[in-house]
Amino acid sequence: MAERKPIESWLTDMDGVLMHEGIPVPGADSFIKRLRESGKPFLVLTNNSMYTPRDLHARLARIGLDVPVRNIWTSALATAQFLADQRPNGTAYAIGEAGLTTALHDIGYVLTDADPDYVVLGETRTYSFEALTKAIRLINNGARFIATNPDETGPSAEGALPATGSVAALITKATGRDPYFVGKPNPLMMRAGLDAIGAHSETSAMIGDRMDTDVLAGLEAGMETFLVLTGLTRPEEIDLHPFRPSRVVDSIADLVELV
Repeated sequence: MAERKPIESWLTDMDGVLMHEGIPVPGADSFIKRLRESGKPFLVLTNNSMYTPRDLHARLARIGLDVPVRNIWTSALATAQFLADQRPNGTAYAIGEAGLTTALHDIGYVLTDADPDYVVLGETRTYSFEALTKAIRLINNGARFIATNPDETGPSAEGALPATGSVAALITKATGRDPYFVGKPNPLMMRAGLDAIGAHSETSAMIGDRMDTDVLAGLEAGMETFLVLTGLTRPEEIDLHPFRPSRVVDSIADLVELV
């Protein structure tokens, strides 16, 4: 295997890497501080489409992590960019929160339930039967089905929550139509993020806590990959996958000196 070039830019997942159940992971503040002082391009990524970058900046700041708005990249932003490239100034029926609807408005999309080009499914804590029924009927009538991310569950202090992937499966069962998932592990989200910061995959690294999304997306985008054990993946689960990260570390604190 050819030796990789030095890492000049970093992408890191948020939940499970920088924070866990609303509490910063030890070393996360030092890692972000080191990144900002280095001047290297970086992005904090999340498959969660509920929040805008400004919302996430504020949430991170409250726990002592100072991440500029421009350095936050969400599946909602990636989805909006994908739609802008596919069909500029189109229309969509969106199920989600402000993170998704704001991203769609910002690219010039009109949100409507009258014969939209796309049904776009994102994350929300208030999925309604009425909204899902509307989405199913619109897809049956010809709207293209897009989902921000394939995560089947999300974390909470009380345990797992159903997430976009689970709700997408319900719609698929009712329509026979599979969605196009834009978020991780689709390398499209990573490549769009790299383009946003002027970075290149051969000199970039991805840090994550999930083999099936973070590590897989990083690998498929051609980046070096680091798996941290502060999130969902347990050491004994790594060998269950047909691929491996470049390196496994206990936490992001072990990567501070690499920046």
